[in-house]
Amino acid sequence: MPRRRALAVAAAAAGSAAGAVFLRRRATRRRERAELYFADGSLVTLSQGSPEPDQLLAHARDVLAAARG
Repeated sequence: MPRRRALAVAAAAAGSAAGAVFLRRRATRRRERAELYFADGSLVTLSQGSPEPDQLLAHARDVLAAARG
């Protein structure tokens, strides 16, 4: 009986960890961001929330909407 309980606890812990990873990835996908790549190989990521990225993201949404028809 103790062995079954330990197995159940381990399964619950694994399921909980998998659920947490799934929810975190799902939340990350919904955030909009713009990635700017430069000729020297550097990258800058702009996230929602400040004025400059919000303007850039608005233009990007318009371009994507036009491309999708």
